[in-house]
Amino acid sequence: MKDASDIHEIMMEIGRKAKAAAAELAFAPAEVKRQALEAAADAVWARRGEIVSANAKDMEFGREKGLSDAMLDRLFLDEDRIRSICDGLRTVAAQDDPVGEIITEWDRPSGLHIQRVRTPLGVIGVIYESRPNVTADAGALCLKSGNAVILRGGSESFHSSGVIHDCLVDGLEQAGLPRAAIQRVPTRDRAAVSEMLTMTDHIDVIVPRGGKGLVGLVQREARVPVFAHLEGIVHVYLDAAADPEKALKVVINAKTRRTGICGSAECLLIHRDIVDTIGQGVIKALLDAGVEVRGDEMLQKIDGVTPATDDDWGREFLDMIIAARVVDDVDAAIQHIRSYGSNHTDCIITEDDAAAARFFQRLDSAILMRNASTQFADGGEFGMGAEIGIATGKMHARGPVGAAQLTSFKYLVTGDGTVRS
Repeated sequence: MKDASDIHEIMMEIGRKAKAAAAELAFAPAEVKRQALEAAADAVWARRGEIVSANAKDMEFGREKGLSDAMLDRLFLDEDRIRSICDGLRTVAAQDDPVGEIITEWDRPSGLHIQRVRTPLGVIGVIYESRPNVTADAGALCLKSGNAVILRGGSESFHSSGVIHDCLVDGLEQAGLPRAAIQRVPTRDRAAVSEMLTMTDHIDVIVPRGGKGLVGLVQREARVPVFAHLEGIVHVYLDAAADPEKALKVVINAKTRRTGICGSAECLLIHRDIVDTIGQGVIKALLDAGVEVRGDEMLQKIDGVTPATDDDWGREFLDMIIAARVVDDVDAAIQHIRSYGSNHTDCIITEDDAAAARFFQRLDSAILMRNASTQFADGGEFGMGAEIGIATGKMHARGPVGAAQLTSFKYLVTGDGTVRS
């Protein structure tokens, strides 16, 4: 264990290197960044056996730490998941480079020509838990958007993230980009997190990716601006005009595909008119799938449903548990989501265009869905190749944060000896 002064010096040196690297990345050619990411993908695949071995150490550490099955699933890597990491790197590599993109341009009567163009944010600090694939996602997206990045992964994924980070650095070196463009905090010591949150001279934005405890800590203590979502309290509303087959497919997938991700459904709302038909069928299917259903008084009449408590509304279970409630209509569903949601992702199952339009118009979640599983709340599924997180705030980035969302903009103003009268 290093003492506090050692950690401070380590982080200051990382910050200085990141700042210098960011200055170079801001004008790095698109083709060079693409080459770096493709070389990184090749390195990840070539070293997949090493990554699996490192992950086995992390899994053992996670089990000893008492991680839940859902959290262990987030941590686990096998060859298929490593292939997905490679695919994500290559997808980001193939995307159009956002840096320098002209967002809009116009002429003024004064003779000025004005362009608003995308420009990197600078240095991004990413603090995350468990999921080692975030190392690749965050590194790729920051590089693509011309930003240097400081990665601080969770203690659980320390070994897996270390090998993946080495692969990213291999890609940088092969492309002739600075190694410090993607740095990883080399210690599990939590003092490094505290340092990152106050490095206003070196870090331009912090992205926390993890549970409520981590994100809450970052939002409370950071002096650096933060892109964050606190929780994924995801709702699915079965409207009176829901199609029974779609309802069954979507709800089961939204809850059970992977319970430990932020797009997993945590609360099911059922229109009163379909409780005894579609609603009952969906509830029984959830129970048969091994989901613990915590229902309101009306739903407790269904065999196997346990009573919901007040604490179950607005709770992120990240487990095979779902809260369920009967509502009178779409407006009651909207009101419940406004009261208990987290502005992350919410879904309506309906064939009624008017009900869907009302749901979309009157809720302000970062992602709203109709007749589709909330497990699609993911940057990769949105065609971004990967995401650095899902932002639920209203400033700058919102929803899946991909490469374009990791840029700001500047104005380029051109005249011809133009002066102001």
